[in-house]
Amino acid sequence: MIRTLDRALQVWGCILLLALFATVLAGVVTRAMGAPLIWTDEGARFLMVWLACCGWMLAGRRRSHVRIRYFQGLLPPTLHRTVEVVIQLACALLGVAVAGFATGLIRRNMGLEATSLPIAMGWMYVPLIPAGLLLAAQSLAQAFERRGVPASASPVAEVGIE
Repeated sequence: MIRTLDRALQVWGCILLLALFATVLAGVVTRAMGAPLIWTDEGARFLMVWLACCGWMLAGRRRSHVRIRYFQGLLPPTLHRTVEVVIQLACALLGVAVAGFATGLIRRNMGLEATSLPIAMGWMYVPLIPAGLLLAAQSLAQAFERRGVPASASPVAEVGIE
């Protein structure tokens, strides 16, 4: 199930990338022809936000975000593990905060229509909710792993990397 969701996220990322490429290309070509499409800049902005959130979720699932562990590596094993759990819990809190803040942004901006597109500005912030929630779930799974609890025993085990 999780592998299927990961694969779907990858496919969604590819679709967003192709849509962004086509939108930017349409903008460049129509400008060069002297008849620019007015919606391409705003469409690209929406697609960039969605693609960035998709990339954030993919990197989180693969555990490929940049981390500097130099000072943490100097700690004794028990303290190292404790610091790692605290870091993961802080990341989970950040994910919940991002999702909560995004919910407020969406509510406040759903009544505002985009300048050149017939959609509400609130849609720009929608991908922050799954990105924040996935960060929270992934971080909780990693916190359980780091504290020595087998991933299968954690309440968010299915979110962890196999």
